Amino acid sequence: MPTHCVMADEEFLPFQENTFDLVFSSLSLHWINDLPGALRQIHRVLKPDGVFVGAMVGGETLYELRCSLQLAELEREGGFAPHISPYTAVTDLGNLLGQAGFNMLTVDVDEIQVHYPGMFEIMCDLQGMGESNCAWNRKALLHRDTILAAAAVYKEMYGNEDGSVPATFDILFMIGWKPHESQAKPAKRGSATVSFADLPKVSRTHAGNKTDNSSTS
Repeated sequence: MPTHCVMADEEFLPFQENTFDLVFSSLSLHWINDLPGALRQIHRVLKPDGVFVGAMVGGETLYELRCSLQLAELEREGGFAPHISPYTAVTDLGNLLGQAGFNMLTVDVDEIQVHYPGMFEIMCDLQGMGESNCAWNRKALLHRDTILAAAAVYKEMYGNEDGSVPATFDILFMIGWKPHESQAKPAKRGSATVSFADLPKVSRTHAGNKTDNSSTS
């Protein structure tokens, strides 16, 4: 399959409107400054009935590390600064996709826990992955005493029996379609002919029919 590589900024997609049948994004959208604007651009470059499939880090990712650093810094320095990147909540993702113009949305979250010998190994791994704190106003220095206290808090609050500590990553998955007249549309509100209150009756009737059929055979 012929391919064409373009190096571009996700916030300024260099493509014309209605260009692609599919846009796929894998674990990069959590670095976007303007996520609503980026989703609108993805919607713009898709053809009608085109689909966007994405995965991003979000939710309660690294909550153990966040909490440990905050408690240690509060105790040692009398206040705390953000040391973990801000993440999008899964409850907000559907709204952002809808506001960008997508329909037939699917949003899901997968929680992954990775176990490390200690907090320092987690921080080293994050730095190696290029996933350190991305906030522009982050604190430049974290005192040694605060780091040591945070490592002790981490192990005390979240440590496993074998001495390891978990690091939680929430991966948010999303699918959204650009509207097209051929797509299935929801029925109008109030057009239903069956009430949800009648569902138990339908279930009992269906079960009775199966019993009658079994006895007849």
